[in-house]
Amino acid sequence: MVAKQHMQRMRAERDLFSYTDGVHAAQAAPFLPMSRKEMKQLGWTQCDIIIVTGDAYVDHPSFGMAVIGRMLEAQGFKVGIISQPDWTSKKDFMKLGEPKLFFGVTAGNMDSMINRYTADRKLRHDDAYTAGNVGGKRPDRAVTVYTQRCKEAFKVPVVIGGIEASLRRIAHYDYWSDKVRRSVLFDSKADMLIFGNAERPLAEVAHRFAAGETLAEMQNIRGTAVLRKEPLPGWFGVDSTEVDQIGKIDPIPSPYEMIQESSCDSKQSEANPQEAKVVQIQPAKTRRPWEMTYVNLPPYDVVRAQKTYYAHTSRILHQETNPGCARALVQRHGDRIVWINPPAYPLETSEMDAVFDLPYARVPHPSYGKAKIPAYDMIKTSVNIMRGCFGGCTFCSITEHEGRIIQSRSEESIIKEVEQIRDKVPGFTGVISDLGGPTANMYKLRCKHPKAEQTCRRMSCVWPDICGHMDTDQSPTVNLYRKARAVKGIKKILIASGVRYDLAVEDPNYVKELVQHHVGGYLKIAPEHTEEGPLNKMMKPGMSTYYKFKELFDKYSKEAGKEQYLIPYFISSHPGTTDQDMVNLALWLKQNKFRLDQVQNFYPSPMANATTMYHTESNPLHKVTHKSEKVFIPRGDRQRRLHKALLRYHDENGWPIIREALKKMGLSRLIGNGANHLVPPGQTQKKKPGQYQKAATRFTKNQPGLHNQQQPKNKTGAKKRPFKKAKSS
Repeated sequence: MVAKQHMQRMRAERDLFSYTDGVHAAQAAPFLPMSRKEMKQLGWTQCDIIIVTGDAYVDHPSFGMAVIGRMLEAQGFKVGIISQPDWTSKKDFMKLGEPKLFFGVTAGNMDSMINRYTADRKLRHDDAYTAGNVGGKRPDRAVTVYTQRCKEAFKVPVVIGGIEASLRRIAHYDYWSDKVRRSVLFDSKADMLIFGNAERPLAEVAHRFAAGETLAEMQNIRGTAVLRKEPLPGWFGVDSTEVDQIGKIDPIPSPYEMIQESSCDSKQSEANPQEAKVVQIQPAKTRRPWEMTYVNLPPYDVVRAQKTYYAHTSRILHQETNPGCARALVQRHGDRIVWINPPAYPLETSEMDAVFDLPYARVPHPSYGKAKIPAYDMIKTSVNIMRGCFGGCTFCSITEHEGRIIQSRSEESIIKEVEQIRDKVPGFTGVISDLGGPTANMYKLRCKHPKAEQTCRRMSCVWPDICGHMDTDQSPTVNLYRKARAVKGIKKILIASGVRYDLAVEDPNYVKELVQHHVGGYLKIAPEHTEEGPLNKMMKPGMSTYYKFKELFDKYSKEAGKEQYLIPYFISSHPGTTDQDMVNLALWLKQNKFRLDQVQNFYPSPMANATTMYHTESNPLHKVTHKSEKVFIPRGDRQRRLHKALLRYHDENGWPIIREALKKMGLSRLIGNGANHLVPPGQTQKKKPGQYQKAATRFTKNQPGLHNQQQPKNKTGAKKRPFKKAKSS
């Protein structure tokens, strides 16, 4: 019965911190060493593991390298950090010497390409994760470049992870080169890839390396992907078309390379597990259908050449993300396959607490001196209370990376961190900038039925409607807010993470608590659009839910005697968005007296469902066939500039392109000086080339990995303006 309950609740076989064999816990270092001098001060002659990262080293639980490094340190390993090395040679990758076990490589908290280029593929000259906000301190496709330099420096295994590697684990569309690229395992030549939050699989990998095991003996670790000749022996394979049939293609033959059966040769398997052939066995009646089963995806050459198969592959990938029932995935690239094990089990509350209770210094490494690191300044007084997101928004990578299962910390652990911020953070003013995560109000929300949670394959728990099994009682969040603001020395607790308002309206008591105690005059929420077409492609709720939330927001603000405003965020040029949709959105903005300071054009990040739509013009949210409805995609600089201009209808720099579009659409009636007109007639003074583009959003804001990032807010009680300023995400 106990084992059954553990399986139902998706618990791992062992606790994250239960490893004791062969490794002795070491005293925590003030900072993980970044130089030989620091290693000498700690009495080290060699690091067990060296982490190479594209971010500046900030010893804070919002920075991935710090979390992973401190977790491994707590396991007894000697961990060094190489931060933002010079990638033009192997010299910087040798400065800590050869690691005893392996290199761990990550691009940092953000994808290096998104960090370096705007949604219009223009080069950035700043970097919030670099001291002094200086751009260019990491290479394009940092995971690949860093791994290659590590391989040149020493002949030790390289394990890659972080969001950049995680979202490139299979063949994927690459927006910057406009082509389908191979799995990053092939391009980087890494030995193993860890996807998602890495603590559980990385701890197992590290301890097994320390015990003397080889990579060939670590092919079946959950949350990892490796390159092989054939699938693991003893696993039963099914083609992806059996899971989600595309339909007959004539006269094109089946694109799948069949994996040949072989007799069970245990001696051959033991001698060379990499070369062992799969044994096709019929599943036992007592075995769950996903156990010891892999899905054979269309190979790289096929998804690269045929967009329908790319969309089909994306759909299968997103269906196989639930740790409770996910099958392994196989995708052939030439004469080898990418073997992707099922996702790692989520951390339990006690494990989350242990990770966040590690002895972080909570400040940047001393080597940066007084140089400002903007990302640190944004989150230094914020607290991450949970992980994961069951929203599944198609343009967002959080669900693909962190999963749909919410992993929450205990109240005690969170309050302890609030007290640490009060006592440790230099210049703390008594204001906690955020208690949140990917969303502000999913804390402790999970499926009410363990069996349903284990077997569910929905892409979202809240779209098109909130699932009946989902717990929407936000009392735990309310109780947390009350305890946090009661901590001695705390003047204000703000909520800067985005509020999922379709969940919030299910519990008005949460809205009341939020509005009356935790809003600093403005609250950001993300309708993303007003029209059903794009909203359905985004997997976002309709505007009726927004109006319900606004009604509650205004009601409770008035009861508290506060003048407060909602700041809505919108995306332009998202797949499924027509010019008419953008005109309707612009009219809604004008009618509601919103003037957007900044706007964001859709950015196709690897592996997101919306990126699949962008590349294939198919909708992977439904069964994909060659006859599927085509999704309209706003393409080309001119159309994307038009959509951006419509979001900033009040900016005269965009009026010429809007007027031209309105005339072509037969909507000249919207040109004029009246209240019902969108833009005025006539010509405006010509601006300098590129001046309009400067109004675009700096995309370093609100990206995957910046869960606690805070947007600038006006002071509480600011006088109401004729137009309410707003920003888009």
